[in-house]
Amino acid sequence: MFSKIFNNNPPLLSKKGKELIKLYEKMITEGYFKKVNDKIVKIKKDKGFEQFLIRKHRHEILNILSSFEISSLLDYGSGGCDWEENGFHNQLSAKKFFNLDEVVTFEPSRKKNFIKKLDCVISFDVLEHVYINDLKKVISTIYKNAKKLVIIRVATTEAGALLPNGENAHITVRPPIWWKGYLDAISVDYPNITTYLYCDVASKTISTSWKNLSYDQKKEYKIVL
Repeated sequence: MFSKIFNNNPPLLSKKGKELIKLYEKMITEGYFKKVNDKIVKIKKDKGFEQFLIRKHRHEILNILSSFEISSLLDYGSGGCDWEENGFHNQLSAKKFFNLDEVVTFEPSRKKNFIKKLDCVISFDVLEHVYINDLKKVISTIYKNAKKLVIIRVATTEAGALLPNGENAHITVRPPIWWKGYLDAISVDYPNITTYLYCDVASKTISTSWKNLSYDQKKEYKIVL
């Protein structure tokens, strides 16, 4: 019982991880600097990290959620996205567009610290912001709170946004094959969960999906990337 409760809690971040949360809180309340066409511009407070990054992939994700009969979803690292607000697609909210009964948003930089195990966990453009020594904890938390499906999108290049200390906001920049291998090492412990991974590379999106249980059902031993 106690382990089950613990598994659904947010990950216990390192000292640097907690410091990063504070930096993002500052960016939200005070604004931040961003590189735009080789110029540094100031983004006003409350204007950062609010866009629905999943909008670009909304039709594909709708098909995925429908095929897995997803009715509840945890948005891990939701930023300022409001799943109840109309206008995500025409006059529909994101919740209605994706035909969801329940949505929980987790965003520690905005004091949204509640996590609940739901059908699907989606995390868009979050992991590249995570300190490397906290990454395993964060990804494990994502899988622990998914009943059927995990959908992850990760950027593989530097961001335009800068942290208040001057560093690039994308602190863990790695190629797609690195992210696939990292997720493989964790998803093996959750064989019944299907994973969809999207990686942005040079303004293009590449994607892959897998379910570890299906590997055991193959005659072959070799699993091709």
